[in-house]
Amino acid sequence: MNEDLQRYSCQIALPGFGREAQNLIGQARVLIVGAGGLGCPAGQYLASTGVGTLGIADYDSVSISNLHRQVLYTPADEGKNKAEVACVKLAQQNPGIRLVAHTQKVTSDNVMEIIAGYDIVLDGTDNFETRYLLNDACVLSGKPLVYGAIYQFEGQVAVWNIDLGKGTRSPNYRDLFPEVDATQIPNCTEGGVIPTLAGIIGAMQANEVIKYIAKTGDLLAGKVLIFDAQSMQSRIFKMGPVTKTHIRRLKATIAIPGINAADLKERMLHDDTLELIDVRTLQERDAFDIGGTHIPLDELEKYMAYFTSANTKVLYCSSGKRSNEGVKLILKHIPEADVFSLEGGLGSFK
Repeated sequence: MNEDLQRYSCQIALPGFGREAQNLIGQARVLIVGAGGLGCPAGQYLASTGVGTLGIADYDSVSISNLHRQVLYTPADEGKNKAEVACVKLAQQNPGIRLVAHTQKVTSDNVMEIIAGYDIVLDGTDNFETRYLLNDACVLSGKPLVYGAIYQFEGQVAVWNIDLGKGTRSPNYRDLFPEVDATQIPNCTEGGVIPTLAGIIGAMQANEVIKYIAKTGDLLAGKVLIFDAQSMQSRIFKMGPVTKTHIRRLKATIAIPGINAADLKERMLHDDTLELIDVRTLQERDAFDIGGTHIPLDELEKYMAYFTSANTKVLYCSSGKRSNEGVKLILKHIPEADVFSLEGGLGSFK
């Protein structure tokens, strides 16, 4: 038996699937943005299904605190770029597909160029700025976007921006949430997340991608599926068939001033005006810290006066994501503040 037929025989045997659907999958180009808790299982299933070209976009590095839910990685991968490691692992799983690593940060300057080579985008991100950016870019470029989100024991899945014909499109993320203040919403590190939920929601996202490519089943377009891992119950609420938003341009990505670990260590040796700010939770700080003042991210807005002094402030967290949000918040209130985010977080500070 042909190796491809043998590998994909069980899905080819599905009623209404067959070789025609498998050929469509083999020709498809799918981009996963965010190789984390959602992107890892989604990537594994899309690779094993035989998606012809699979792009993985992530500028972040592997850290030990991610491993409970980011199942592609091992402790030996700590500090390595997620997109590159993911592509190596997925190529081992299925050598017959093309893997493309995008290691740069996705911003308003490059997002249209990055998604241009793909038929559908899967959102595996965990920050709202990138989530809105991907949504708007997919709307402007006419590409479908498969959305997933997890927090504690609950997950969500939807498919945005499907072409309905006659110039109409299904709803997108801004139909559900026109704007969100990301600083008021805890992330997985602060609020926690059950690791199996990431696998369930990531697999559901992959399932929607496969349905879209193979033209089978009923897509979650104009609908949002909500899954509760505690009760093992899910429900679907309908948003209406057609988008009511009008997106005409991308919102510019805010450039976050950053400092790498080597430069920070050098400055800590001789710069008495440098101050470190730990924006993690109290539990994380009790486990390990590199000094400085402790101001959790969700309390940062109360301390804006502190950031008006002339001293340079460097915010840090475990990966750099929360410190980025903190710097963004400070600059929103105090544009002239001398603040930086530790790039890569404590994972890079060795």
